[in-house]
Amino acid sequence: MAALLSPPLSLPLNKANDRNMRSLAMKTLLKRDDTFFKRNSRHNSRFSAIKTKASLEADVMSKDSVNVEAVNNKDDYGVVGVHHVGILCENLERSLHFYQNILGLTINEARPHDKLPYRGAWLWVGAEMIHLMELPNPDPLTGRPEHGGRDRHTCIAIRDVSKLKDILDKAGIPYTLSRSGRPAIFTRDPDANALEFTRVD
Repeated sequence: MAALLSPPLSLPLNKANDRNMRSLAMKTLLKRDDTFFKRNSRHNSRFSAIKTKASLEADVMSKDSVNVEAVNNKDDYGVVGVHHVGILCENLERSLHFYQNILGLTINEARPHDKLPYRGAWLWVGAEMIHLMELPNPDPLTGRPEHGGRDRHTCIAIRDVSKLKDILDKAGIPYTLSRSGRPAIFTRDPDANALEFTRVD
């Protein structure tokens, strides 16, 4: 998780990477907007405006994407995604109750539990995982921001924010909603680790 807190790596642009980034950004935005268009076919007159917007967004993305571009192939070490996020806990059973019984996550039994010098568990989050580690937490448990979006947090993509809100209400677990108005909810686990759940389509 410390890597998530590090400042972004700034790498110089070159023409080939700039072209590739523009192409990737444009394809991503056009695919998103094409899906929108198909769902809302009665708004055909808006499609040209959407394409223009996508082109502008792709241009902005390519200019703002210095942090994620590889300089050239010899420096590309093959980032493919986030494998897991490590979360510290004081009591593994208490944390497992929260993550399994409240949030509905399941344990990845294939991951080793006995090869590390501390207790822990691996929980599936889609194709990625959370690694619960029963270790002393160097962070203070009190005095954290009320809104988890202003603290270190792990973000989990979900389909239905209102359903999770009902689950948290029934369990008596406090939460805050996104301050920007987007469909997202923030809560904390029993060890005050902040979690964000944001809706994806």
